[in-house]
Amino acid sequence: MKLIHMSDIHLTTPGSTIGGRDPNANFERALTHILRDHSDAELLAITGDLSDWGDRHDYIRLKERLANLPMPTRLCIGNHDDRAAFLEVFPECRDAVGFAQGYVDTSVARCLFLDTWGPQTHAGHYCGARQAWLEDQLAAHEGPFLVFMHHNPIPTHLRPMDQIRLLDDEAFRDIIARHAGKVRHIFFGHCHLPLSGSTAGVPTTSLRGTNHAAFAVFAETKLLSRSNLPEAYGVAFVGRDYLTVHMVEFGYDGPIEIEGSPDYAAWNRETMAR
Repeated sequence: MKLIHMSDIHLTTPGSTIGGRDPNANFERALTHILRDHSDAELLAITGDLSDWGDRHDYIRLKERLANLPMPTRLCIGNHDDRAAFLEVFPECRDAVGFAQGYVDTSVARCLFLDTWGPQTHAGHYCGARQAWLEDQLAAHEGPFLVFMHHNPIPTHLRPMDQIRLLDDEAFRDIIARHAGKVRHIFFGHCHLPLSGSTAGVPTTSLRGTNHAAFAVFAETKLLSRSNLPEAYGVAFVGRDYLTVHMVEFGYDGPIEIEGSPDYAAWNRETMAR
């Protein structure tokens, strides 16, 4: 199975930019790249910050665009989103108690989509009701599971980023630990960084978003950092006994040398100038 992981698309009013980049145009560039190379993907998952300001019109335009894709799409919401506005446009994402969470079955796993949104904060929240929902989902099905969420469930050890992490992360990890044998992978966004690690023993990855990029500045203790690194999306290949994740930097516009080409040959030990 192949699935696409996108995050932090930050759609906004057409013509507006974020950090000098046009998030709407970059989302389209990402989709063009995906449809060129990965139109056979079984699922496209977008893990939050769908809109930069939680505007209803952003969700309307997003729903219209996703309807034209050849693969099904599932969504999480992030700290820049607005749950009420999102659920007005995507009512199919509402669970029985009003959270934006649910699941979809694929050929290799049941995919869970979590709601870590909290009002008037950039930090992530996972209250008792949501914890109970996750516990019930993991207990009621034999798995395996893939989990998608917005906020980082593990510390990054970048102090400004961890101030807005999933604040209920220990309780979340306790739930994952009880069912770790069923959960194959956790995908998240929020950090705008390529990250890998484990959550209670479960492999966990993140990636840059499709617009602005962060940078890991460990000496900075208060403010988030931004860089001019390329925009990206993820591709995961899920087999019976393995899972491979790529971060595809579709925003890179420099040269790419192919082995055997004249430019590539210049890297031979005998000819390469140092």
